[in-house]
Amino acid sequence: MKHAAGTLAFIARFVVLGLAVAFVIGLFWPASGERLRAHLGLAVARVTEPASPTAPSSAPVSYADAVAIAAPSVVNIYANKIVTEQALKMYNNPVLQQLFGGMPTTYQHREQTLGSGVIVSAQGQGYVLTNNHVIAEAADIQVLLYDGRISKATLVGADEETDLAVLKIEASNLPVIQMADTQQLRAGDVALAIGNPLGLNQTVTMGIVSAVGRQLNSSSAEDFIQTDAAINLGNSGGALINTKGELIGINTLLIGKAAGAEGIGFAIPVATARKVLDQIIASGHVVRGWIGANYAFVPVAADSGLPSAARGVQVTDVTPGGPAAQAGIQPRDVLLKIGSDDILDPADLRRREAAIKPGSTVEVSGLRNGSPFHIDVTLVQRPAMTNAAPVVTN
Repeated sequence: MKHAAGTLAFIARFVVLGLAVAFVIGLFWPASGERLRAHLGLAVARVTEPASPTAPSSAPVSYADAVAIAAPSVVNIYANKIVTEQALKMYNNPVLQQLFGGMPTTYQHREQTLGSGVIVSAQGQGYVLTNNHVIAEAADIQVLLYDGRISKATLVGADEETDLAVLKIEASNLPVIQMADTQQLRAGDVALAIGNPLGLNQTVTMGIVSAVGRQLNSSSAEDFIQTDAAINLGNSGGALINTKGELIGINTLLIGKAAGAEGIGFAIPVATARKVLDQIIASGHVVRGWIGANYAFVPVAADSGLPSAARGVQVTDVTPGGPAAQAGIQPRDVLLKIGSDDILDPADLRRREAAIKPGSTVEVSGLRNGSPFHIDVTLVQRPAMTNAAPVVTN
């Protein structure tokens, strides 16, 4: 019995000693055990941490590279206007203007409008896109370039409906902005506004694209990009760019705090700006097709015979003598197709008819009192629209 107890005590002492040695070796040479197991051909157990879900790519910590690409193409515009105002001419007899009265007269003075612009072409001469309201009725226009040069600008043409104008400047080595593909623009994309707010040239503000395809005028074919990037007095005509430094819009409008709003600005999409630019350079003005009718969303009632998610438009009124009237389109008609294209809603039809060359004949399909019809309509050039552009507060 004593022999067995002594044997157990001897084994215990060696086990304790072995553990102590293993502890010391593991403390000072932590990888030795793994190397020994590998040398003896034993499996090496590895403890791996659970994989974390793939994290989305992080946003850049700075947008300075995008600004550096686009900023040289953004210019300051100073439009000088001669304003005539009425004044009261005091005294100058007879009998001190009936005893201290006066007679009305007029006087003229010069006013300067601040704005921004974007260099969009350097072929032959430099072409600058800006807002029509910046240069409207200007007697002379001066453009301050990024590198400090000043150039006199001449008006090539303007379009009140989109509030765009094209200026021509005589200068060399002009930095032209790169235009983006706005079909890929989505709400939530980062947007940077560059311009000359309150005379603080080359100011950059940041926000996101709040919405695309915004209609600001029910009778206009044009839509806008909504953004919360700060747009202030003088930003008009400046660049709205993406994080690559590409132009996505021309800043044009801010709904300010006077209307109880904050962070609601609008820009003209670059696709629209490019079409206006090309037409103005080619002909000095923008040409749009016109059907000669007004329309609204299709009212869907239980007995209308239309699906609950009906597309198309309902004609509300027809211009006498216009293309629609001559073709036989009547109020309350539901228009479903123009040519081979389905009509989605009133805004969609306005865009489609505006894109059709005046003088072209197109088939319009729809329903009249539930019965289908097909009518050929020859579009004409849209007449000038009164107050087509949105009310501008910047």
